[in-house]
Amino acid sequence: MVLNSFFNKIFGFLVSWNPLWALIIISLILTFIVTIIYKLFTNQKEMKNLKDELTAIQKELKGSKENPKQAIEIQKRLMEKNMKYMMKSVKPMLITFIPLIIILGWLKTTYQDIQLPLGWIWVYLISSLIFSIVLRKLLKIY
Repeated sequence: MVLNSFFNKIFGFLVSWNPLWALIIISLILTFIVTIIYKLFTNQKEMKNLKDELTAIQKELKGSKENPKQAIEIQKRLMEKNMKYMMKSVKPMLITFIPLIIILGWLKTTYQDIQLPLGWIWVYLISSLIFSIVLRKLLKIY
């Protein structure tokens, strides 16, 4: 496959390492790239404002447990804001989705026969989740 040789040139030096550490480092690199793309293709001030509004509405919803009608209205507002927030996140997701799927295919062919504690996909998913949380905090991404 053409892409296998391409990814072997990019990440080939890592393949000869311990497979667990290689996957973790590949996960870090890919998560960093995705996080930067997300930051570049979203308006961070607007995302922060939406997130703050969502937090305020959630607090308001908690305080309206006694009044079901009011709670329903607050839930509607919450859903609208949440939808706005999600729509702002779609563009960077579309940009990164196909390349990540292709890279995951390469990772599968490279690591599927190697014994890892959780399997290659779980090592990748868990480490990328951890890196994503840390990078988003460090880079102040909302």
